Amino acid sequence: MNLKKHWNGQYGKSAFIKNGTLGLIEADMLKLRAGEQKHYYEKDGKEYGLVILGGKCSVVGEGFSFENIGKRKNVFDGPATSVYLPKDCDFTVTAVEGEAEIVVAKCPAERITKPVLVSPEDVIIKHLGKDGWKREAHFNIDERVDADQVYIGEAWTEGGMWSSYPPHKHDDNNMPGESFMEELYFYRFDKPTGFGIQRVYTKEGDIDETYTVKEDDAVEIPRGYHPCTCAPGYKLYYLWIMAGKIRGFNMTTDEDHKWLTK
Repeated sequence: MNLKKHWNGQYGKSAFIKNGTLGLIEADMLKLRAGEQKHYYEKDGKEYGLVILGGKCSVVGEGFSFENIGKRKNVFDGPATSVYLPKDCDFTVTAVEGEAEIVVAKCPAERITKPVLVSPEDVIIKHLGKDGWKREAHFNIDERVDADQVYIGEAWTEGGMWSSYPPHKHDDNNMPGESFMEELYFYRFDKPTGFGIQRVYTKEGDIDETYTVKEDDAVEIPRGYHPCTCAPGYKLYYLWIMAGKIRGFNMTTDEDHKWLTK
């Protein structure tokens, strides 16, 4: 089983997460030069979550126009600008003022709601964990956005720290504690030589994968626990894209490591 994927950084639209181990999440990478435009019109019942990694763009469609959005140069330059678009939505993305990089997440949806612009000022910022596993987590397309299944945020982990730790999972519908949510991590580092380690495993052992992750890598998390760490001397960024019917951080900690939460 290979859960690790890589985006090669090419210009245009790259469908870099598709037909893998995830049943709900697909993702495109858009890398556009100023004035370059990509058109989305897929009446396939999918909703969209766009996160601007860096640069400026305009997202325009029938009944909405989000012009010249995006305030950061890269993922280490503050909170993101994001856009939620409901299913069967016709829209274009056009780069403004130089290059723009945008992740476009796609997820099956049943309801048709409204487009939403989530500005950097709207992002909820939380500092999670304790010594050894601290991270800064941003919530972008979360419960405040009336999406059907998609749920998106970002996180930053300092060198030597662990994240998604103690190991947790969200692959069973066992509320109020846990809900089923697939997940995808997409990584960047503050220096080009940066790297981290990502593990994905289940208690049963049918999934037990460990990867070295570098710039523009991604790891699919269909099920199981998924802790990661950043090499000392670097800073790790990861975009987390989740999808499921009961949206939110409803998770269960690995029983072997639950004592760490006390």
